[in-house]
Amino acid sequence: MARVKSSDTKVEMVVRRRVHGAGLRFRLHVAALPGKPDLVLAQMRTVVFVHGCFWHQHAGCSRATIPASNSAYWRAKLGRNAVRDEAVIDALLASGWQVEVLWECEAGGAALDELVTRLLDRRARQREAR
Repeated sequence: MARVKSSDTKVEMVVRRRVHGAGLRFRLHVAALPGKPDLVLAQMRTVVFVHGCFWHQHAGCSRATIPASNSAYWRAKLGRNAVRDEAVIDALLASGWQVEVLWECEAGGAALDELVTRLLDRRARQREAR
């Protein structure tokens, strides 16, 4: 597991390129926020998590399987990840942040486009309110 990357993954890089290409600016992995979100759009008080389907147990996804060997260990480990994710999202919402979660299996398709559209709409509404 030492070779498993926690940041700058291929999926995360795809999302970052698409969001940046849409003209949105962000910070990466801000340690002051719970869970160190993958993207932080501070002006919109929005964070984006790019979750790996296996590590964060994406419900209904074929990539969210439990390995056959040492399955008790993996069930407990991946279960803790899911519980931690919920706690992090709750903490961010409670402190006034908007949270977006993009799953690894969705990052190359329409879900990424929808995310970018939501972010652009949010920025437009924010600018209108000024």
